[in-house]
Amino acid sequence: MPVPLLGAVPSPPTTFDGVTEALAVLVLLVVFAMMREALLRSQVRLYAFQSLAVAALAGVLGASQHAGELYVLAGLSVALKVVLVPAVVLRLLSAAEVDLAGSHRFGVATMVLLGVVVSVIGFLTVSNIPINSSGINSLPVPALSAAAATVLVSFVLVMFRADVVSQAVGFFSMENGVSVASLVVAARMPLILEVGFLFDLLVAGVAFGVLMRAHHRRSASLSTETLDQLRG
Repeated sequence: MPVPLLGAVPSPPTTFDGVTEALAVLVLLVVFAMMREALLRSQVRLYAFQSLAVAALAGVLGASQHAGELYVLAGLSVALKVVLVPAVVLRLLSAAEVDLAGSHRFGVATMVLLGVVVSVIGFLTVSNIPINSSGINSLPVPALSAAAATVLVSFVLVMFRADVVSQAVGFFSMENGVSVASLVVAARMPLILEVGFLFDLLVAGVAFGVLMRAHHRRSASLSTETLDQLRG
């Protein structure tokens, strides 16, 4: 009498799964590198590298699904998030003649530990969400966990760095995490919506640029600690 199988053997991960998950994890690791980096220019360059990984993720997905709109999205991401926004921020830094990040509200080690804690929370929370990612229009579910962790760790960077540039980079990094999540949940979202997200990023970049120039002109510094004095 044949012995019944206890359960189906899970299929091994494909090359596509491995590449996409590796890129999603790389996006997360770059945020931790931003936390450890004290030079503002290096933070901006790390953001450009992170954005390049997100664009590569869209390109890999476009190649696997033969989706031309994802190639367009990858190209727009490179033009805007890898080239334009970092170039504008670096130019503002050159004009301000400031290269060191503002003081930390906590030490670097404490911030990294806090980032690890929130990233673990993000992974555990998202892994328990019942998401069917087996269709051709989605990335593997672990990539969504990495995207959620990226958003949470970037939020920590925004909250506990006391300078305008680091907070702007953290905000832009949160947008990269949201971009990865959108590729996971709805890879073939209409292109007009994806372009709308990029336009929002451009508006945010202009707003942060104006804030950096105005704040430096007023206080000769990019630190946000002086803004605490405005609280009533």
